Amino acid sequence: MVPIYYYLILSAILFSIGVGAFLIKRNIISVFMSIELMLNAVNLTFVAFAHHWHQVSGQIFVFFVMVVAAAEAAVGLAIIIAIFRTRATLDVDRIDLMKL
Repeated sequence: MVPIYYYLILSAILFSIGVGAFLIKRNIISVFMSIELMLNAVNLTFVAFAHHWHQVSGQIFVFFVMVVAAAEAAVGLAIIIAIFRTRATLDVDRIDLMKL
């Protein structure tokens, strides 16, 4: 049996990679993927604790996070496509649609 702290360490590493990529990358697709990586790291933590405590509530939270991630992916990709059509770039620094 694998100890729970292995899962937590893996989750922390995945979340750290996601935060690092979010802060460093300038491509909006990379930023989007790093947000998804952070959500999956949180899901891994929920599942690890749910298995450790023999509770179903952690898996229910994972289901809701997956639903939010799917909705975020659909809306986010639509926004990315719209930005690319108007600006012809995916660079985060060059996207200034909200400025006057």
